[in-house]
Amino acid sequence: MPTRLLLLADTHVPTRARELPAQVWDAIDAADVVFHAGDWVSETLLDQIEERATRLIGVYGNNDGEALQRRLPRVAQAVIDGIRFAMIHETGVAKNREVRADAQFPDEDVLVFGHSHIPWDTTSANGLRLLNPGSPTDRRRQPVCTYLTAIADDGALRDVSLVPVVRA
Repeated sequence: MPTRLLLLADTHVPTRARELPAQVWDAIDAADVVFHAGDWVSETLLDQIEERATRLIGVYGNNDGEALQRRLPRVAQAVIDGIRFAMIHETGVAKNREVRADAQFPDEDVLVFGHSHIPWDTTSANGLRLLNPGSPTDRRRQPVCTYLTAIADDGALRDVSLVPVVRA
């Protein structure tokens, strides 16, 4: 049975946004697995997403304090529908990112990351798919805020979609 995935990062609640947009909460409710690649900023948001998500996989980011670091790992790994995922907040500069990711995560199929607030979707020379969902609350230099959705299905990642957040 296909698994519906939601990839989030850099929510920065309540510092850059007071709350998550309703569209993002709807996506959390619809997902079978929610990934959050760090920079939550508040434990309250972690608690809220844990309460609503069917399954949550999270890591802490550079803006997450000691309380979040006690609750979340720096790196998370999971196998979902035969796909080996790793997640980390920061991967460094864009130049040679795929080479560094291959070296750090040689046994994974997909690396989810955040930090830049810039959506990213590439595949390394070794076949590692690198995905950054951008930010659903702080677009920085991007035209809109974003997140990613995808389907994990019998060892294949399909229907990877960058979703713009529409402000009401």
